[in-house]
Amino acid sequence: MTRNNVERAALTEKLGVDIDPELLSLALTHRSFAYENGGVPHNERLEFLGDSVLGQAVTVRLFTRHPDLDEGSLAKRRASVVSTVALAEIARTIDLGAHIRLGRGEILTGGRDKDSILADTMEALIGATFLSAGPDAASAMVLRLVEPLMADPERYGAAMDPKTSLQEIAARLGLSAPVYGVEATGPDHDRRFTATVAVGDVSTTGEGSSKKQAEMAAALTAWRELDARA
Repeated sequence: MTRNNVERAALTEKLGVDIDPELLSLALTHRSFAYENGGVPHNERLEFLGDSVLGQAVTVRLFTRHPDLDEGSLAKRRASVVSTVALAEIARTIDLGAHIRLGRGEILTGGRDKDSILADTMEALIGATFLSAGPDAASAMVLRLVEPLMADPERYGAAMDPKTSLQEIAARLGLSAPVYGVEATGPDHDRRFTATVAVGDVSTTGEGSSKKQAEMAAALTAWRELDARA
């Protein structure tokens, strides 16, 4: 077995499901790699499928687990669990970034740890699992991965509105208001944003396809650090 196959076997073991090797390779192929290698297929169609599978699995679990919550509360919880930031956090727990096939440009700019790339690849893996093992196996995998997030109610408010949550915890700790800075890179059709937030002695960064998304990612990371202290 080649090193590449060994690494992918380790990934599927963490996922707890067998995925067809060709579909797994496709799920791990980012469009930047496809562009630099003659336009080979990439994972965006699988990502589209995985997004739906993810949403359904989380919706059903929240609906059955929380009969006391109204529609608005359920929607907020679902949004936080399936958010880019949440999916990227899940991806990091299985070291997904190390397995993604990226173009040279993305590798040089830290693509293996970008929230958006990690989240999109996570959805593509869910789509590949659906096609390989069926809907039940895909839903079961989703729930195994998101369970730690769903079991932590404190994260719902922070994940939905991390900038407000960061401001509130900073005030509670007697710190000054968070200060943000944002830089944009890349062509107009594929703009990427990197945000930095500083509060007290904490300084964190976040990536996103928009200024807002990048600031939210940076704010959530900072909130986690301060919440751990609090």
